[in-house]
Amino acid sequence: MRLRWFLGLLCCLAGVAHATPGQAPPHKAYLSLIIDDLGQNLPRDRRVLALPGPVTAAIMPDTPHATEFAREAHRAGKIVILHMPMDPATGPFAWHPELPIEELRKRLDAAFKAVPYTAGINNHMGSRMTAQQPAMAWLMAELQRRHKLFVDSRTSAQTVAAAEAQKIGLASVSRDVFLDDERNEAAIYNQLQSAISLARKQGSAVMIGHPYPQTLAVLERELPKLKTQGIDWINIRQMISVRSNRAMAAHGKDGTYRQ
Repeated sequence: MRLRWFLGLLCCLAGVAHATPGQAPPHKAYLSLIIDDLGQNLPRDRRVLALPGPVTAAIMPDTPHATEFAREAHRAGKIVILHMPMDPATGPFAWHPELPIEELRKRLDAAFKAVPYTAGINNHMGSRMTAQQPAMAWLMAELQRRHKLFVDSRTSAQTVAAAEAQKIGLASVSRDVFLDDERNEAAIYNQLQSAISLARKQGSAVMIGHPYPQTLAVLERELPKLKTQGIDWINIRQMISVRSNRAMAAHGKDGTYRQ
């Protein structure tokens, strides 16, 4: 009897060993990192592949090294996604609101061909395009058909992309923090800390950055420290599973994306 009581006491103590009085025990904090605009400069982009964890490589289809770098990233074990140009982006692959669905399909097909091994897509720019409900509904159904995931870069508060993905149960997630709107190391470091704080508050955060020298310098220095800070760096597929397609508070209400 005394032994059972003693073992029960040990279990109770173990359960609260790391909890602050009056607070719930700490929960997991997850981060995912996507680096956009890849495919333009191989030596620079290879620094992204050397980052010590599951970085997602978002490769632009209209770059000189898109296909070659997609193969390198795949061989390195990184998740590759298509960084799809959308209005106001320009170029032969870019989506614009006035284009018919057949032209959107043609450009999407060509972009996937230029960037092999893709698990899905995220939007490059797209502040006008991601607000177009019919086109976004078509895109999400098309990605579902192709067994691809979607990451809403949220370049506009008017985006309906994630909401359309959620409607049909497409594997998707939305960006929380842009790391490098300001291209200096102090600002990028502060954005990384904001992402870490957000992950601790809401359980997870999705970061998007670019292969700028300043961004890579901060990431090379700070990412190895995440584990000791109690942060789990997970890949984008795992993040979709963690979030179960639910919207975070900044993106919607009660897990449903705003439209």
